[in-house]
Amino acid sequence: MYSAVTTHDRLNSWFGRRAAETRELVVDFAARQAADHFTFPQTHVLGSVLNDFVGRGKFVRSTFAYLGWRCGQPDDGRAAQAAASLELLHAFALMQDDVMDDSEVRRGAPAVHAQLANWAARRGYRGQPADFGRSAAVLLSDLCLIWAERMLREAGLGRVAMDRGWRVYDLMRAELAVGQFGDLLNEASAQPALHDVLDVARRKSGNYTVRRPLELGAALAGCSPDITAALGRYGEAIGEAFQLRDDLLGVFGDPAVTGKPVGDDLFQGKATTVIVAAHELAENRLATELERLAARRPDHPEDRAEWVRHWQDVIRESGAEKWAEESIAERVERAVAALAPAVTGFPRDALVLLADQATRRSA
Repeated sequence: MYSAVTTHDRLNSWFGRRAAETRELVVDFAARQAADHFTFPQTHVLGSVLNDFVGRGKFVRSTFAYLGWRCGQPDDGRAAQAAASLELLHAFALMQDDVMDDSEVRRGAPAVHAQLANWAARRGYRGQPADFGRSAAVLLSDLCLIWAERMLREAGLGRVAMDRGWRVYDLMRAELAVGQFGDLLNEASAQPALHDVLDVARRKSGNYTVRRPLELGAALAGCSPDITAALGRYGEAIGEAFQLRDDLLGVFGDPAVTGKPVGDDLFQGKATTVIVAAHELAENRLATELERLAARRPDHPEDRAEWVRHWQDVIRESGAEKWAEESIAERVERAVAALAPAVTGFPRDALVLLADQATRRSA
């Protein structure tokens, strides 16, 4: 028991150090880019917003990427920068996602487009501040996409390592964009099928969050095919479980912890795995009630809490919450089993603990 506890504590300490180093690396890199490019007064707001935004992440993708590296190589500051570059890629994705979803809150603060809209309104610029904010956020996200690649390219790992990594990096970015389009199609559909929603979750979020970062780190490190294959199987399963947990939090999460309004996915009419599963599992009375709730979004904020609670009750009664929890547990078990015998030692211990933490989280 003592050994298990100390191993757990040691790993959590390592995760903490990894997050702190990643935060320092990405904030410093973003600040240097801002100093180089935001050279006239009106652009300074972009640097301020960006530095604050990238500093408040959970650093999940960069941690998985660095663990992929550690499966083949020892600690290395160059690899740490390469992994940290994924946080700028993630900033790009989140900024655009919030514009597309018209989400007003991200990471416990106003979303980037909302901050920039407020900034424009305070200065009395012509036109609609909301339009300005959305356009400015898209442009800032484009810069994050460019700078993410630059941060990776300038990490100093050398041409041979980078040649191995570019294929995975390009695949991850392409899957993210195609998955986002699939998300749009599902939300535009009157009633998307659960298998289609799961496929999008796998492409847009699962692969992008866990599998490809792990494979990128492994490719940069020159890991063997056996290790890379094991990481791929683990990453696919944990990536799906991560998204299922995210979808549960989108319905049942505590806004004080998630940093987003309660039931935000419901209010936005998103076709997430949990919501679509409820529609497929519900019968008769519950199916009718789900249709009624989906067609009647409250106009007044004071009515929203009751409307969300009603949604939550119906989703629970349909069995969708139980289905999601069981699906997460099955994927975690499958992921951990996939690591043996190729992945051993510290990387395996860290990935086993992350499998639990990434899928049992409350934010």
